[in-house]
Amino acid sequence: MLMNLGNQRRTISLGACAAQMCFVLIFGSTECLLLALMAYDCHVTICNPLHYPLVMNHRVCIQLVTGSWTTGIQVMIVQTYQIFSLPFCGSNQINHFFCDIFPILKLACGDTFVNEMLVYTVAMLFVMVPFLLILGSYSKIISNILKLPSATSRAKAFSTCSSHLMVVVLFFGSAIITYLRPNTRHSEGTDKVLSLFYTVLTPMFNPMIHSLRNKDVIIALRKLLCK
Repeated sequence: MLMNLGNQRRTISLGACAAQMCFVLIFGSTECLLLALMAYDCHVTICNPLHYPLVMNHRVCIQLVTGSWTTGIQVMIVQTYQIFSLPFCGSNQINHFFCDIFPILKLACGDTFVNEMLVYTVAMLFVMVPFLLILGSYSKIISNILKLPSATSRAKAFSTCSSHLMVVVLFFGSAIITYLRPNTRHSEGTDKVLSLFYTVLTPMFNPMIHSLRNKDVIIALRKLLCK
């Protein structure tokens, strides 16, 4: 994509398009699972702080991360294969800035109903289920924070998860609207704008959002701004 932006070539081969979609889906689905695991990590940190070293030990963390990547890679390779096994015999112009699912399905000649149902099913598993798990974790987190005696301790506990919550709202908000809307309501212009959120803006804001809780980073920023 960066190469095409640099030299203004707006062509891509079918194989490269499939590879691009596959990577986007793998990274996106894995991030959904990892954000759910991070919510569970926050839940254990605030609700069971004394048990944290036992519950979230190094071995468990490695297993959870490995499981997320393995699941995302396997399912999304199958998803991409299903989409690109369709016949493409009409227009070959994609009205999008990368090879996303629905712009590609619009170019297919055959019946895409089964593929669309598969897309919604996968989106439910990789977007809605993690999102509901995150909501469940945060409902318990907020309940525990409100029970804390002082305002200072409540603010400190909430700041532990505030950065993660901001990323969740940005990423899941755009992904849910994009992939779980009825197909009749898909507007190409709206899809492009929403795609920018989870492919460009959220990854760009991630380092900033997470780093703003780091005291060393804040001190360095203050020094830089003062200069």
